[in-house]
Amino acid sequence: MASKEILRDLRQDYGEKFLEIDQMLPDPVTQLQEWFDEAVRTEGEIEPNAMTLATVDATGQPSARVVLLKEILDGELIYFTNYHSRKGRELQTNPKCTVVFWWRMMHRQVRVEGTVRKVDESYSKDYFRTRPIGSQLGAIVSPQSAVIPSRQVLIDALKEEEKKLSPGQLPIKPIHWGGYAIKPHWFEFWQGHTNRLHDRFQYRQQGSDWIIERLAP
Repeated sequence: MASKEILRDLRQDYGEKFLEIDQMLPDPVTQLQEWFDEAVRTEGEIEPNAMTLATVDATGQPSARVVLLKEILDGELIYFTNYHSRKGRELQTNPKCTVVFWWRMMHRQVRVEGTVRKVDESYSKDYFRTRPIGSQLGAIVSPQSAVIPSRQVLIDALKEEEKKLSPGQLPIKPIHWGGYAIKPHWFEFWQGHTNRLHDRFQYRQQGSDWIIERLAP
């Protein structure tokens, strides 16, 4: 276990990369796409499409986990999961969520708040077919977020599903698996800076317009 002294001394100087309001694009989705594309090109950024998704259950208890952004389409952020998972059940009760991107090498963070909807079943089927067969089978056999007695249960179930497939046959997407589209209504773009005087800009909706404002770090 890390000592209190070690934890207190863990800090990173983020350098001298300033961010000014006139550098921010008028549309936050376009701004997110630009930063994401830069993260993809940046050496050392592992899984730049990873985003922490926070949801809330019916009692107000929040929970968070990392999921993978798979597309930015028509102003919405799309990811895929098991609809019966904890996040799926919580989104069924409360369709509001927050996602956070963290790009360590660039010292950047983006927070997005919005509401979710399930994408069309045909869209989910199209994406499902692009996944490796192992991932397709995993989605079929895993009762995500449910208690299971052992890993062997999943391995055995996977083998049984493999036996059902004829040579060249592809798995069929299960009804409990598919995509969500997040429609954002608020963004924050954060650029790390020395002395903890980070640059932060929020985009908030005002009618059909986006208002950009600097926030104190």
